Amino acid sequence: MVKHKQLKLGALLHGVGGGTSMWRHPDALPDASVDFELYKRWIQKAEAGKFDLIFIADGLYINEKSIPHFLNRFEPITILSTLAAVSKHIGLVGTLSTTYSEPFTVARQFASLDMISGGRAGWNVVTSPLEGSALNYGGKEHPEHDKRYDIAAEYLEVTRGLWDSWEDDAFVRDKETGVFFDPQKMHPLNHEGKYFSVKGPLNIARSKQGQPVIFQAGSSEVGKNYASREADAVFTGHETLAEAAEFYRDVKDRVAAFGRNPGEVLIFPGIAPIIGSTPEEAERKYQEVAGLVTIENALNYLGRFFEHHDFSQYSLDEPFPDVGDLGKNSFQSGTDKIKKNAREKGLTLRQVALQSATPRSGFIGTPEQVADQIQAWFEAEAADGFMITAAVPKGLEEFVDLVVPILQERGIYRTEYESDTLRGNLGLSVPENRYARKKATAGQGGAK
Repeated sequence: MVKHKQLKLGALLHGVGGGTSMWRHPDALPDASVDFELYKRWIQKAEAGKFDLIFIADGLYINEKSIPHFLNRFEPITILSTLAAVSKHIGLVGTLSTTYSEPFTVARQFASLDMISGGRAGWNVVTSPLEGSALNYGGKEHPEHDKRYDIAAEYLEVTRGLWDSWEDDAFVRDKETGVFFDPQKMHPLNHEGKYFSVKGPLNIARSKQGQPVIFQAGSSEVGKNYASREADAVFTGHETLAEAAEFYRDVKDRVAAFGRNPGEVLIFPGIAPIIGSTPEEAERKYQEVAGLVTIENALNYLGRFFEHHDFSQYSLDEPFPDVGDLGKNSFQSGTDKIKKNAREKGLTLRQVALQSATPRSGFIGTPEQVADQIQAWFEAEAADGFMITAAVPKGLEEFVDLVVPILQERGIYRTEYESDTLRGNLGLSVPENRYARKKATAGQGGAK
């Protein structure tokens, strides 16, 4: 039975790809991560496919073992601001760290992107997993995992407070009277907290969507609680429908427990579809990319999740080594899953490394088969939408041209945008300015 609600789609624009070797593919552009014209074509293709958003990921630390895309890529706010000018409806979401930045600056940057784009900005709130990030920001100690989320909670509280600095009708701009703004509708924040002291107000008004949309991707216990309490949308990743449905129910239950509406927190599993005219052609495309990955690259890729641990020191065909708590203070949920899977299945280091570097998506096949899988996950309440990653060159283009029309024909995906704001297209309400709400509440109390 087709649901009345509509499937949501986002596109991760990831330059030369999130793996180690796709840049070597004959059809790949080896400088894709810094090719603005390519990003422009990608966002316009995604918008032609009526996608809700494009997403730019980021990180703050690299070394000689980092994957090619990480070594040379655009800073998210910069590229998103530029892409805002070549698009009209699609959301613009970028990653920015709460551990290595200041709330006033970040609130201003995202509010500016929101204003430039006419209400299409979104912020993927991250706490920066890599300890090496501290070396680029004064060399201070990298905060431990749970403390980073504690910092992030206050950080977002400050940022949202700054975004409400101005009530929506604060700027009068009356040339006759000379009144530019109503002082009663400008609000300093005067925040004094455990980690931040911020006076405010912010020197830019709210956009027509009120505030940028908040995304979060943590899957640890503290990460899921943070997302359930604060986020408008959650990025996640799962190998099976059953795992995805369990995560979906867990987060929605947590959202309700925090007194929020589960329908206004959207779950976006990431998938990497590979499409062929036949199942065999799709499989061939996967093998072409997987075959470019050397075991050395796979070990380096795996090492990043474990604080850039050197896995080359171990025997490849012995059981996955006991690395203790390594990874607990970085990609906690991901490394816990890798260790658990290796232990339960008796995997060797070689198997773990290659599985990590060449993950096999369940969304490989003909356009109809991929659409079937997407519809199955959506209707089983394992996802509200999906983040599409190109696993092969031209993967986004093929998905838009071949799979989107099928989803539209089945009535589960839009044929036209509902709105020109990100909140509008995601079906999320506009957050009321807290000061205007307080005045309205006081007025209602006085009328009684």
